[in-house]
Amino acid sequence: MALPPGPRQPAIAQTTRWLRSHIDLLEDCRRRYGDAFTLRFAGVGELVFVSDPDSARRLFTADRDNSLPAGRSLLLEPVLGPRSLILLEGDEHMRRRRLMLPPFHGERMRAYEETIAAAARAEIARWPRDREFPLREGMQAITLEVILTAVFGVVAGPRRDRLRDLLSRVLAQTRRSFSQVIGILTRPLGRRGPYGPFQRLLDETDALLADEIAERRRDPGLAEREDILSMLVAARFDDGSELGDAELRDQLMTLLVAGHETTATALSWAFDLLLHDPPALERARSAALGGDSAHLDAVATEAQRIRPVITSVGRRLGAGGTYAGHELPAGTSMMVSTYLLHTRPDLYPDPYEFRPERFTEGRAETYSWLPFGGGIRRCIGAAFAQLEMRVVLREVLAEVELRPASPRAEQAILSGITLVPRNHVRVLAA
Repeated sequence: MALPPGPRQPAIAQTTRWLRSHIDLLEDCRRRYGDAFTLRFAGVGELVFVSDPDSARRLFTADRDNSLPAGRSLLLEPVLGPRSLILLEGDEHMRRRRLMLPPFHGERMRAYEETIAAAARAEIARWPRDREFPLREGMQAITLEVILTAVFGVVAGPRRDRLRDLLSRVLAQTRRSFSQVIGILTRPLGRRGPYGPFQRLLDETDALLADEIAERRRDPGLAEREDILSMLVAARFDDGSELGDAELRDQLMTLLVAGHETTATALSWAFDLLLHDPPALERARSAALGGDSAHLDAVATEAQRIRPVITSVGRRLGAGGTYAGHELPAGTSMMVSTYLLHTRPDLYPDPYEFRPERFTEGRAETYSWLPFGGGIRRCIGAAFAQLEMRVVLREVLAEVELRPASPRAEQAILSGITLVPRNHVRVLAA
């Protein structure tokens, strides 16, 4: 069974183009090959990309048979750790997913709304009123504070300040595509190679997290705490066993990496789209002042449709099957291109237009809107991220008047594994 056609350039050339002109490559392949095509990546091999909802449905509903695609552990394990929920598979993944889900649903999640609002208000108060500044950095500051409080539960003091600094530096490294490539190539050299400084940074971060975990285990008031680390320390599997310290560290780093950069970038895109569409901005501001949460949710949903932070989600096929008209064998690494799926005109008329009203009448179709992935591996923090986006949109739009520093909307580029605005959404505040 032949894989779908695709560019014929060497893997290193395709990898370089993927990193440098990501959206152009995807759009070019759609024009040339349709709903399915194959790309080749250095160190990873061949990946088949599809962009139709039926293929997405077939892929994600077979999650109990499928596994992770090639390259995922290579990129993520050094930072997240081997026990990360994102990297585990099969029964081990499902056991931990069940253990970690409760804090992200129902009243527990809604209890974090004031934490998010307070972080947003504190950051807004620091914004300059006499010069332009990068809004994305402000969004990153907000989401990091939310994670330090709601997820890590670290109280104010020297440890929180030091942890904030270390985590910011770790996250800065993970955003750099070139650093990731260098890390993959030089990691076998150990601490003496180019990867050494980053490993030492991780070691220092891990030591602080270990202190926090040990302190949490000793806390007599653990059961009354509402942060997610405390809930995970107290959680037990069906057999009565608990998460070990090393695994708690891995899950904390997973929640950090998965929940910080993605939400901050999604918010940045939402503001960039609003600021370059005055009628949409005025409608969103009215919604923020009038308490119209449904419209703010629609703004967030549409922003994630037209600017998905993660542009593809993949699996390795456990069994062969037909996808987008191609018979693919078991073992094929297949990616659903979220970006291409979200910009299909048959699903979203005028797909490149920013129209929050698309989602004011109801939720998005399950396999036509996939910013959080799908199947049993769908992001467990999806509801938390949507809440965070709504609250931050509300606070910013109600508290400050923003203007774009440039008349042009931001260009989308790939940074690490996320689609980001090239110039960080530079704005002026009044």
